[in-house]
Amino acid sequence: MDTNLLVMGLVWYVVFLLSTTCHEAAHALAAKIGGDLTAYHGGQVSLDPTPHIRREPFGMVVLPILSYVVGGWMMGWASAPYDPYWAERHPKAAAWKSLAGPAANFSLAILAGILIHLGLLAGVFVYPDSLGFTHIVRAASEGVAAGAATFVSILFSLNLLLGTFNLIPIPPLDGFSGVGVLLPEELAGRLQSLRHSIGNFTFIGLLIAWKVFDPIFAPVFGVFIRILYPSQSYSL
Repeated sequence: MDTNLLVMGLVWYVVFLLSTTCHEAAHALAAKIGGDLTAYHGGQVSLDPTPHIRREPFGMVVLPILSYVVGGWMMGWASAPYDPYWAERHPKAAAWKSLAGPAANFSLAILAGILIHLGLLAGVFVYPDSLGFTHIVRAASEGVAAGAATFVSILFSLNLLLGTFNLIPIPPLDGFSGVGVLLPEELAGRLQSLRHSIGNFTFIGLLIAWKVFDPIFAPVFGVFIRILYPSQSYSL
């Protein structure tokens, strides 16, 4: 493996670690505010990745590295523990807890967009000739600027992907429980009970979500790119 690939892998992992840690910390904080201290006592109300890695070492370390070596990009997972009986008793709070994770990802994508525009204004970045997951923006020069351009590009793309994917309303994704914010209290409670009872079939839900994700993500990505670059025109 050459040096460039190793450096790119390091950037990928830093962004992945930041994104998943913020996602799970947001879940844990929202649960704490809503009255469930399970994740708080587990140390997950923290931007320190250590307790999140300790809870999911395969999803936070092994799988991201393997997926990068095999496919050139990173996938993985993390999780924040919660009390399912609390979720059934307080379905609205549980729904907001579910939505807090994707909200953190979209916030990071917006932050990346702000950093991109600051870099463009400073002359550190320039508009790219074409768009890609790792080159949403291009550096005006080599060295640190190139690394920064790659970092904010992956930060933008990965968090947009994570936020969108997790909002698909299929268990075990956050969007399934998050629908409860739109439902009456009783129906939201039934939804939480259903989420709890089908826990053994979550792998099937993930497979279905991956199948339907591409046609969902493409237009979302297009909208965010048009918001990011309103004066530019890119073929997506």
